[in-house]
Amino acid sequence: MSTTALVGTGHRPTIVLVGHGMVGQRFLEALAERGLTATHRVVVLCEEPRPAYDRVQLTSYFSGTTPDELSMTDAEFITEHGIDLRLGDPAETVDREARTVTARSGLVIAYDTLVLATGSYPFVPPVPGKDAEGCFVYRTIEDLLAIEAYAKSRATTGAVVGGGLLGLEAAGALKGLGLTSHIVEFAPRLMPVQVDAGGGAALLRTIEDMGLTVHTGTGTQEIVTGDDGAVTGMKLSDGSELATDLVVFSAGVRPRDQLARDCGLPVGERGGIAVDAQCRTEDPHVFAIGECALAADGRVYGLVAPGYEMAETAAATIASADSSFTGADLSTKLKLLGVDVASFGDAHGATAGCLDVVYADSRSGTYKKLVIGRDGELLGGILVGDADAYGTLRALTGSVPPVSPEQLVLPAGGAAAWPSDPPRCPTPPSSAPATTSPRARSAARSPSTPARRSPRSRSAPRPVPGAGVASRSSASSSTTS
Repeated sequence: MSTTALVGTGHRPTIVLVGHGMVGQRFLEALAERGLTATHRVVVLCEEPRPAYDRVQLTSYFSGTTPDELSMTDAEFITEHGIDLRLGDPAETVDREARTVTARSGLVIAYDTLVLATGSYPFVPPVPGKDAEGCFVYRTIEDLLAIEAYAKSRATTGAVVGGGLLGLEAAGALKGLGLTSHIVEFAPRLMPVQVDAGGGAALLRTIEDMGLTVHTGTGTQEIVTGDDGAVTGMKLSDGSELATDLVVFSAGVRPRDQLARDCGLPVGERGGIAVDAQCRTEDPHVFAIGECALAADGRVYGLVAPGYEMAETAAATIASADSSFTGADLSTKLKLLGVDVASFGDAHGATAGCLDVVYADSRSGTYKKLVIGRDGELLGGILVGDADAYGTLRALTGSVPPVSPEQLVLPAGGAAAWPSDPPRCPTPPSSAPATTSPRARSAARSPSTPARRSPRSRSAPRPVPGAGVASRSSASSSTTS
């Protein structure tokens, strides 16, 4: 450490923010909106060499967006509100008894209120060779700069471990850099959290049509290296080998809660700094917000919108205003490699007695599923390839739609009649084998194709060739997709 200084001992109370990502920036804006930057000294310890930027749009860097264009703040905002922003100087330790934070530079800052917004870190599977030259994670602008440099100088083929949101974006970025691109996903489908088997199948066809190769239902066992220590391939759990000279790990994230652990703050069994509904930790002087926090409902939220809500709640609480964060809507709408993907509500049909209404068109790569409750209310859904109705459907969630479910998913003019009292099957005993009810309704396959009865098991929701609509009772199967 270098020279130690002590700041924050003046007449104004000091708020120290650890972390300056998207959620950290929203917290600063919330402080400013409430006038707290005028009454408090605000110090920000930022690990990265640049201020907050839009991580959601990170991949746009490869299509020409500059780091400055990704930035979410500017010098004017920082100066106007008197914020002491320290880039490249992360917090190393917290002394809760003395109420001080020590930064990597040796700077010691006394605080009245400490806010932890440390975010998350990429999970890298503990496989042999994971630290080899040519292995990267996909999290920061610096990561992208390193991937770009290596791809241009040493690689012709790239493989991404993980078929979630960032994994697909990373694979698209590698292809854009001129590399033959592969995706390796342990789950049986891409984006397993957001979509079901039918949506995954539609997404898979579209992704493969773009020239990317997808390997699902298999994991990474080993990163193979050459004599120089650089990546030459991967061994997969299905026994196959994949030749590649660049690997990007995008297998999920974990809360960055080590700073809290080291100073004795409670964390969840699976990580995350435990907070109450006001985003306050066990220590009344310490808050945690964003991906590093374990919310009062027992969840760690990886989406930015809940993080913003937590930032606003923490700022309101510091301002002595009534505010609470008790949970968030996990609905999402994304555009992956130019493909719309959206999910909302009970997207996977976990509600007992619900009915799935599915429209699938393999020619256009469109898949739409609505989950309908016992009383005809819209519970949730999945949209792949065409998410134009997302806003309307999300607003209707929890209510009975004013039109038939087919009219909500079929192209204009393609709706068929919807029975006013659709039959449903009783939930089978847990010991009974999964069956599909012969009474499950089937609506019109398309405006030009006669309706047919085609009951399906939830465990095999395969889209029909061409365009079609089918409905099935989720109670008819003991398995879920």
